[in-house]
Amino acid sequence: MGGKATNAMPIISKIFCSSSQVVLVVRRRPRVINGGGFVVTDCSQTVVFKVDGCGVLGTKGELIVRDGDGGALLLIRRKGGVVQALSIHRQWKGYSFDYEGLQKLVFSFKEPKSCLARNNITIRTSTEHNRGNKNWDFEINGYFPDRDCSIVDSKGNIVAQVGVKKEVNELMGSKDLYHVVIKPGIDQAFVFGVIAVLDYIYEESTRC
Repeated sequence: MGGKATNAMPIISKIFCSSSQVVLVVRRRPRVINGGGFVVTDCSQTVVFKVDGCGVLGTKGELIVRDGDGGALLLIRRKGGVVQALSIHRQWKGYSFDYEGLQKLVFSFKEPKSCLARNNITIRTSTEHNRGNKNWDFEINGYFPDRDCSIVDSKGNIVAQVGVKKEVNELMGSKDLYHVVIKPGIDQAFVFGVIAVLDYIYEESTRC
């Protein structure tokens, strides 16, 4: 994962913040394997993160982000209930686990009104990283199904970028393999928690 960043912005943990920019590769899994989801590897093809989809036996609207060894880092749930059903937006909440296994809310955001919508999605985190006069900490710009989107902080800085190399797109003709560029100091586990939710919203590998 690289050395720890001196200007780290930990949301899950500082151990997931690198002192240098990293490029990680995402490969989607078939739904028959751990309910779908995807695997994240580094340049040496070492598994860094795994995201389990809900699959056939899992819980609808629930995702798990794991480290390379399979340990659970994030439990992400789509908020339900009568009040939520009447709301225009569905809300997602991400919870980390402490050393006692207790859950702690670390981020939340609302789905767009439509999967076809290309409106920016704003994210609130529990750490409130110098958001200034804004009521959000990060924003998703672009359109995830095209594998052309970025996570931007409240100051307008791109902290993570999703993309597909042209040669890979031409060879495979699908978006099952793509890369994520993450800036120094940014919590990589948080980034893939956000990507896991985007994957679910747009009915891709993590969706039931």
